[in-house]
Amino acid sequence: MGNRGMEDLIPLVNKLQDAFSSIGQACNLDLPQIAVVGGQSAGKSSVLENFVGRDFLPRGSGIVTRRPLVLQLISATAEWAEFLHCKGKKFTDFDEVRQEIEAETDRVTGANKGISPVPINLRVYSPHVLNLTLIDLPGITKVPVGDQPADIEQQIREMIMQFITRESCLILAVTPANTDLANSDALKLSKDVDPQGLRTIGVITKLDLMDEGTDARDVLENKLLPLRRGYIGVVNRSQKDIDGKKDIKAALEAERKFFFSHASYRHMAEKMGTPRLQRVLNEQLTNHIRDTLPAFRSKLQSQLLALDKEAEEYRGYRPDDPSRKTKQLLQMVQQFSVDFEKRIEGSGDQVDTVELSGGAKINRIFHERFPFELVKMECDEKEMRREISYAIKNIHGIRTGLFTPDMAFEAIVKKQVIKLKQPCVKCVDMVIQELINTMLFTICFLLLLECFPMLREETERIVTSHIRDRESRAKDQVLLLIDIQLSYINTNHEDFIGFANAQQRSSQTNKSQSSAGNQVIRKGWLTINNISIMKGGAKEYWFVLTAESLSWFKDDEEKEKKYMLPLDNLKVRDVEKSFMSSKHIFCIFNTESRNVYKDNRTLELACDSQDDVDSWKSSLLRAGVYPEKTTTTTTTSDNFSMDPQLERKVETIRNLVDSYMAIVNKCIRDLMPKTIMHLMINNVKDFINAELLAQLYSAGDQNALMDESQEQAQRRDEVLRTHQALKEALAIIGDISTSTITVPMPPPVDTSWVGGSSGGRRSPPPSPTAPRRMSSGQRPAPRGAPPPPNRPGPLGPFNNTADSPQAPSRPNRAPPSIPR
Repeated sequence: MGNRGMEDLIPLVNKLQDAFSSIGQACNLDLPQIAVVGGQSAGKSSVLENFVGRDFLPRGSGIVTRRPLVLQLISATAEWAEFLHCKGKKFTDFDEVRQEIEAETDRVTGANKGISPVPINLRVYSPHVLNLTLIDLPGITKVPVGDQPADIEQQIREMIMQFITRESCLILAVTPANTDLANSDALKLSKDVDPQGLRTIGVITKLDLMDEGTDARDVLENKLLPLRRGYIGVVNRSQKDIDGKKDIKAALEAERKFFFSHASYRHMAEKMGTPRLQRVLNEQLTNHIRDTLPAFRSKLQSQLLALDKEAEEYRGYRPDDPSRKTKQLLQMVQQFSVDFEKRIEGSGDQVDTVELSGGAKINRIFHERFPFELVKMECDEKEMRREISYAIKNIHGIRTGLFTPDMAFEAIVKKQVIKLKQPCVKCVDMVIQELINTMLFTICFLLLLECFPMLREETERIVTSHIRDRESRAKDQVLLLIDIQLSYINTNHEDFIGFANAQQRSSQTNKSQSSAGNQVIRKGWLTINNISIMKGGAKEYWFVLTAESLSWFKDDEEKEKKYMLPLDNLKVRDVEKSFMSSKHIFCIFNTESRNVYKDNRTLELACDSQDDVDSWKSSLLRAGVYPEKTTTTTTTSDNFSMDPQLERKVETIRNLVDSYMAIVNKCIRDLMPKTIMHLMINNVKDFINAELLAQLYSAGDQNALMDESQEQAQRRDEVLRTHQALKEALAIIGDISTSTITVPMPPPVDTSWVGGSSGGRRSPPPSPTAPRRMSSGQRPAPRGAPPPPNRPGPLGPFNNTADSPQAPSRPNRAPPSIPR
């Protein structure tokens, strides 16, 4: 290997594997490892047992391996096994190891042949193994058995893909020799994720079970479906040997005799067998770690930096220290106050880029949702005139009035002002809900949720109770504002106009709106929902809303205008969301029953969320497009024909009501945010900053409040262990020489000269530099020597001159003799 550091690297990766398995996703590193892939009954379990020299894996029909088994082989003077989920317990009886694997599998997957991606970590110490880490994955199956789901094949494939798609994972593709290699599931999967063959090693099992007269020589010589790293053949115990408890050492000796005595394999016998495979995998994994060392070191350093601050806090942590609890309680309350205020007032270090929250959402309630709710309370025009006419007649009574009665005006105005109570109370409710959400989602509070559950519950109770207390006061004050408006109708207000001035002001307003007609109110993407399928179906456009028109373009560059819709006589109507649609819809229609867009009476517009719909409605409201009012027409028995004098009185009062309600609405829209800010938002901020700590101390035992959760204690232990493992890893990596002597990656396989079947193989073209078959007296080239140029022969798992297979023999030529 070149130095001791490289030999220590595999055990270190094993240690990291255990640490990261405990932590889960906290440290997501793609550790170099070898995944064993193959179909059911391909011989994967027998290969692993031959590595260990013990029977320890479950056997049977169907899917036996139902969870990934992370097998860590460690060279040691004694022999025992350990499970990550049974810390501290040593298994010296390998029958117990098998039983524990079966029991742990059933604990997660049940006894119904189900599967789970949660791995089982097993570490085996033995003097008979080389340092190696393998992952035994479930065998690929086609047909569900027992209670397995119908998509069991897809589930197993996805589980295997989770491992072999990682660039740091080597693939051990196990295929039985007595099946068609072209249909090998293992090779097919490895080809999907590793088309260049940089990470795949082929293993051919059950060579002794091939029909008489057939062999796998072409496969093992890397001629049929060649792999860049080549193939290694092994012979496992038969089912009869397993049932008869045949010793694995005897099986390995039988395997050796098989290769040296078989006419098709004895010329490559030194490159076949389980011991050879184990050495190759050890070298391969170690070299793969060396190749990925720069990226691996970078990831380790990133993880270490991410954990440095947290590990430093935990290192001197004493859970039962009262002074520590008092200090931490004070710090957390202060941080909670700061974070809460930042989310209300706005801050650059806690910006939510997904949706509005905190102060931004409250601002939207004040200036979009609340004004929209006020407009929605506007009554129907016909109903308003009917009420005014009744008020005028009822005030005159039996007499015939000559003048417009003031009392009719006041009666109608008060009725309209009373209607403002509902949207005002609703505004308070919306702000209350957002305040509570802001408290719950404050970043510091999320930490309280995870670390100190009692502190979280008590803080939530105290703050929520205070918010609810302020809610009642705010609602009382808001209703008081409405009552104040009812108490005195100020007809001397400077903005209040008479009937004559109303027309003049209306004319001035129209001129003002005309001059501002080109002012852009809003831009954004909307989907036109009611385009027929024949014309392309629903499509998204870029919309531009001004005070006079609604236009849409092909894209936001606004170069290609699709349509411009004037806003005259338009209103907005809600559309019920279809259960097949994920979008929220509203529509625009013409009050004079004209087509709005081409042949469509309505223009249905769709948004991704209800908040977007409400925002667009508010923008349309600013442009003068009001929501539709649903009114019920009542038929009364005392209908009357209105005389011209009464009509003039109704028109006068109608304009006066509009003028006065505009003053009231303006006042309410200004006072509502100020009232809520003073009585609720600012008060809650002051309470959290000044009184929350005292409330927590008076609520009970503050030491009990700071008792950490079991999850936090476990987290602290895992962070410290992982931090130490990362430091050790970087220390060992730092001692590794970058000039380590390793075997280079084999070059791509040249298959251009390969012929058809084994019986019709063509000999390679003659070359003066072509290697010759070694005689028994020849010595192999030095290890690490470069391969000869223009080499036409197949490549072995490692492109060592000493270990490369012989050039293919010519047809009908006897194989060379075996040196003794």
